Amino acid sequence: MGAPSLRKWMITGLALGLLALSATAGEKPARPAVPPLPASVSIPRLDRAPTLEDFLDMKPGNGLEGKLAKVDTFIQQEPKDGQPATQTTVAYLGYDDKNLYVIFVAFDSEPRRIRANLTRREAIFSDDLVQIILDTFQDRRRAYFFFCNPLGIQADGIHTEGQGGDTSFDTLWHSEGRRTPQGYIVRMAIPFRSLRFHPAQLNWGIILERRIPRLSERHYWPHVSSRVSGLLNQGGDMTGLSKISPGRNIQFIPYGVFRSFRALDQRDQAMPVFQGKSEFDGGLDAKFVVKDRLVLDVTVNPDFSQVESDNPQVTVNQRFEVFFPEKRPFFLENSNFFDTPINLLFTRRIADPQFGARMTGKVGKYALGLLFADDQSPGRSVPPGDPDFGRRAYFGIARVNRDIGKDSTIGLLYSERQFRNAYNRAGGVDTRIKWGKNWSTQAQAVTSGTRFTDGSTRAGPAYEFWTGYSGRKLSANTLYLDTGGGFLTQSGFFRRTDLRRFSNFFHYEFRPEGKLLISHGVNAFQLNLWDHQGSQLEEFFNANYFFSFARQTEVGLFGNIGREWLRPGDFPALPGRRGYDTGARGFFFYSAFLPWLTVSGETGLGHSVNFEPPVGPPAPARSHFAFLSVTFRPLSQLSIENRYILTRLRALGVDAAVFNNHIARSKWNYQFNRELSIRFILEYQATLANQSFSSLPSTKKLNADFLITYLLHPGTAVYLGYNTNMQNLDPSLTLGPGGSILRTRNTFINDGRGLFVKVSYLFRY
Repeated sequence: MGAPSLRKWMITGLALGLLALSATAGEKPARPAVPPLPASVSIPRLDRAPTLEDFLDMKPGNGLEGKLAKVDTFIQQEPKDGQPATQTTVAYLGYDDKNLYVIFVAFDSEPRRIRANLTRREAIFSDDLVQIILDTFQDRRRAYFFFCNPLGIQADGIHTEGQGGDTSFDTLWHSEGRRTPQGYIVRMAIPFRSLRFHPAQLNWGIILERRIPRLSERHYWPHVSSRVSGLLNQGGDMTGLSKISPGRNIQFIPYGVFRSFRALDQRDQAMPVFQGKSEFDGGLDAKFVVKDRLVLDVTVNPDFSQVESDNPQVTVNQRFEVFFPEKRPFFLENSNFFDTPINLLFTRRIADPQFGARMTGKVGKYALGLLFADDQSPGRSVPPGDPDFGRRAYFGIARVNRDIGKDSTIGLLYSERQFRNAYNRAGGVDTRIKWGKNWSTQAQAVTSGTRFTDGSTRAGPAYEFWTGYSGRKLSANTLYLDTGGGFLTQSGFFRRTDLRRFSNFFHYEFRPEGKLLISHGVNAFQLNLWDHQGSQLEEFFNANYFFSFARQTEVGLFGNIGREWLRPGDFPALPGRRGYDTGARGFFFYSAFLPWLTVSGETGLGHSVNFEPPVGPPAPARSHFAFLSVTFRPLSQLSIENRYILTRLRALGVDAAVFNNHIARSKWNYQFNRELSIRFILEYQATLANQSFSSLPSTKKLNADFLITYLLHPGTAVYLGYNTNMQNLDPSLTLGPGGSILRTRNTFINDGRGLFVKVSYLFRY
């Protein structure tokens, strides 16, 4: 891209920034309807543990009146920031040597309309909820959160400022809930050994919350305003704790698993064969707390077969790698310690570890993270006789982050992957700075060096700068990213190098906050890419207008204007640099108006690029995209989630289909009680390609997944699962001209099935 074009987009970004500043100037801080109260609560030590039965009359009984700390001044954040809560909530708190106790007494003027489902752990976010957030180091950077629905079903996690909540953290705590004629009651007992804190620093940050989905309401104590950027910086002080400790907190989780499976082995691409095998395996996860602040996690021969399956995504006609999130427990817990603006750690790169160790924690103003793991997948993905057979790769990650002032940080991260004589190393410095109530900035500078197995090398830097404003009505941010052609991270996730990116985002909403219409407004996003030689790679502009209604309902319209330029260096069949239109228009919607039904969807028509024609360069095409999600809850114990994704390309000029890609998935979960559940998933994927316009094969796949789970608590569980997969492969496994197995039109063969039983048990000392 030349200098005039760069100036054009920088002027566009400056205009959006000035618009944001002008809107900020017009955004007057509202006076809260409830005067601010001292945000502090002193927690008393109790002679006995409170029970749920002590509160069946919706107030403390059996001599507990006056012996518990009481909080009842909850204030709305949504939909009317600063107004009194429309429903009364009272929280009672106390502690003993082992546990912190929180009892939420939630009154409701329409108790029959409370949303409470008997569901699996952490699948409660469509229900009424109560939550406690504990900032045990009171550093306003990272805190534990504990949710319960009215039946006491749990969800927990770690909140990190600037990154949001992470529910991959699981720990042992106790809860129960009960509906009453006046609302509901929830009791939480959180063991101190499930938390990390310094015994000499027992003044913690605290936030209490109640959510009422049918009213689209969130109530907080203390008042957490959407006019202020951040969550933990608005928390209250919790005092009164003394003579408590997390203890030694040593945990061991041994597991045993039996597998029997039959699968298609394609390691030798010239001779695919079916293989069957039955095996018993076992392993151990261990956790050690060092000086109450650092946590050492060790895993030996971990079982990383995914109990939770990936949500479907479109993978056909994709120019760059598709991101699938991590789901394996060892890599999930405390993963936010390693998060940086430029992703240098994507743990799905560690596909098949035999050993792993991780240390994370907080020492004074320093947050520390170390991770080491091997990966057997390189040596297992090739046939015997290959020079790499049996070899493994090794990953090492080191992270340190230091607090600056009240809400800012600066950190370093280093990552390395080694395989045989090859290596990839990347590292750099990053910072997050919060200035004022609404502004924040993130920046990172990294460099990498790589040596490949053939002895060749490459190296290069990458830089990212982001700054943004976040308020109740207005949000806006600007991003600049610069990656050199030699930059590479084999430990992280990065789609594209040798580019400069400049993008801007603007959001403004009007808030009538009526009985029907709560808010409406506009989102605008602009992006421009160019390479280091000045050639423009992409320009894109999106605008949408949305309407948010009561009872969790939203609809909107969008329009895109876009153009992408492809180069002979990326596509050799191109005679020269060529531009393609990528604009679109459509609408989207979401509604949880009915307690038993949630629907969401999006559809759009526009232009795209056929990246895989049978011959020649990529070709322009018309595109159609549709997504529909429908979740039914015909019973409190039964959830039926259905998704359908359609992607369609048609050739320009001749109006002929290039391909139609269909993904349909139905997931059924029945919960017998809090511990026992049955889950069934049926997924169908089909790519129907026109060989006159596409080199894609016509593929069809049907997958069925059945799982029985008995989860007593995190770490102690029994799983019984069965999976089978069918594809339209040639039964004789005959190879086609491209080396892949030929496809049939309508016949299917079973190319994989497996049965497994897994048992794990948590020992905690």
